[in-house]
Amino acid sequence: MFKTSDGRQFDIYKDSVNDGLCMVAAEDKDYFIADPALGFEGEKVSADGKEYTLAPLCHANAVKMRALFPWTTPTRVLDRDKTVGVGDRLGIATDGHLRVFKKYPEVTPILAQQSIRELNLTNRTFADVIDSASFAVFRCGYKTGWGADGDHVKTASEVSYALESGCTMITLDCSEQIDNTIEHLSKEQVFSKYVPNKDLEDIYMNKSFDVGEGVVISFDEELYKRTVLIYSKAIEHAIDIFFNKIISNGKQLADFEVSIDETMTPTLPAQHFFVANELVRHKVRVSTVAPRFCGEFQKGIDYIGDIKQFSAEMKIHAAISRHFGYKISIHSGSDKFSIFPSAGKETKGRFHLKTAGTNWLEAMKLVAIKDPSLYRAVHKYALTAFEAATAYYHVTTDLNKIPNIDTLTDAQLPDLFKLNDSRQLIHITYGLILNEKNKDGSYAFKDKLYTLWRKYREEYAQLLFDHIGHHVKDILQK
Repeated sequence: MFKTSDGRQFDIYKDSVNDGLCMVAAEDKDYFIADPALGFEGEKVSADGKEYTLAPLCHANAVKMRALFPWTTPTRVLDRDKTVGVGDRLGIATDGHLRVFKKYPEVTPILAQQSIRELNLTNRTFADVIDSASFAVFRCGYKTGWGADGDHVKTASEVSYALESGCTMITLDCSEQIDNTIEHLSKEQVFSKYVPNKDLEDIYMNKSFDVGEGVVISFDEELYKRTVLIYSKAIEHAIDIFFNKIISNGKQLADFEVSIDETMTPTLPAQHFFVANELVRHKVRVSTVAPRFCGEFQKGIDYIGDIKQFSAEMKIHAAISRHFGYKISIHSGSDKFSIFPSAGKETKGRFHLKTAGTNWLEAMKLVAIKDPSLYRAVHKYALTAFEAATAYYHVTTDLNKIPNIDTLTDAQLPDLFKLNDSRQLIHITYGLILNEKNKDGSYAFKDKLYTLWRKYREEYAQLLFDHIGHHVKDILQK
């Protein structure tokens, strides 16, 4: 307990105590208690005859903290075998995440992981996301390294924004450069659309490639031409971004992931090889590649598809990644429990897994447990907002399968989070829920939600420890 001379009391986070600085909790927010000599911005206070600075958790103090304690600064970590991205849309989930990574020290987290879409829907910035993670790292005394991902950035300006904000990983989303129409064309249509390219034809057409581990990749004429038509522009985009943004004065500024998963076109193993080989041929250094796997990786629910087929194709995708020296990245990894054992096995324990929205679902489950009336109001609003939210996410939710909330008791509300359709209802409407306002301009839900999450932050951390811990345990096959 830290008590100022004017009678204010703060609980000290014991894991945050360092020379001249610690973090404390008031009822509504956290603060630093700093030696004035450290130069933190804040209010001058006294306690036990000594002077201190009661410093808010603002950006200027985040910069000061990172300068003093380098382990609170994100670094490039994708060279480590096992990494997991745990995007925190709300800025309050990292304490629970860190409990998981303290239990499984062989896994390194990407704690700050947000897309431009998520930033826009939550009215946040990359700087805010990184600061929130940095503060939690200090609060929890986590000193073994973590990363920050500018997730699903698409343009040169978005990449620059992420890098300038301090992201140590860039996930380049090439979905807008992938031609999804090609998959459904006939052989004759593909041949008609293809523009001859002798250099590529000499390398790939009617050629086979032994990538080791008994895996041979072969291209007949049709597969080669179809692959070129689907992925050539995506490869060109990745090459351009890498050399014009990721590389500066010969130095690579961040780990680089190429994402070709946010499309309707599954990535055949041969197509994965083509993309990877072209990147390597053009001297692009990737840490991870995210293929579009067979089946469906929808938000907030388990894998939809043939698990045997997934395992068979993952074995080949993983062999290709090892051949080129990078890791497979599994996107929309939240709650894909049925394929985690296969993913862990076939990647031989060298992988990158991304989760995000499931943290929001755990936060809303907490609301259902602690304040049923507030949850009921949010749920009813989500039903009206669902159609608008589908502009951002592909889901197969059937609203008719969601029980009428007026027929459920308060004790039954948390069970809604065991149902795929109600999970997806709440999952994809998060931005609309957080931004909905009353007629007087006040937030309809946001302030009430954050007040509840603050009050029950220990319970939220435990929910995340259990839920994200389930993810990590399964992919580690423990």
